[in-house]
Amino acid sequence: MMEIRPGRKFDSEPISILLTSLAVKYIAKSFSEEGRTNLLNSMTPEAIEGFFDDGFRYHVGEIDGEIVGVVGTRDDSHLFHLFVDDRYQGKGYSSRLWAIGREACLKSGNNPGYFTVNSSLNAQHVYERWGFERDGSLREGGGVKDQPMRMKL
Repeated sequence: MMEIRPGRKFDSEPISILLTSLAVKYIAKSFSEEGRTNLLNSMTPEAIEGFFDDGFRYHVGEIDGEIVGVVGTRDDSHLFHLFVDDRYQGKGYSSRLWAIGREACLKSGNNPGYFTVNSSLNAQHVYERWGFERDGSLREGGGVKDQPMRMKL
């Protein structure tokens, strides 16, 4: 069973390892070399530490003391990171992580009354199941492709 707790800055390295391994496998393949570099540079331990410093909120899911899932939010309204280790996908862990991340945002004030996410191309169906809708067309910037999505509360 996955235990979920607030992430701390000292979790930056294991968060980075999880994000990077899954991004390489599932997301970066469809990007240009520039996009892969930009994406992976945004997932280094130093980048994650910077996100903590900038007020991003993370929750981590652990099994037997190992971080196997993470949800990161920004500004109480933007789902920034949501990743679950391959070994634990399909067990509802991403839904649990998102529910906890969303609830923390709501308790902190979620002023705009909605959530946004810049979905990777392979994750759109998951976000749609949770009530997100496409918000504009597919984007590409710096070689990174994403689909903006929004969920009204």
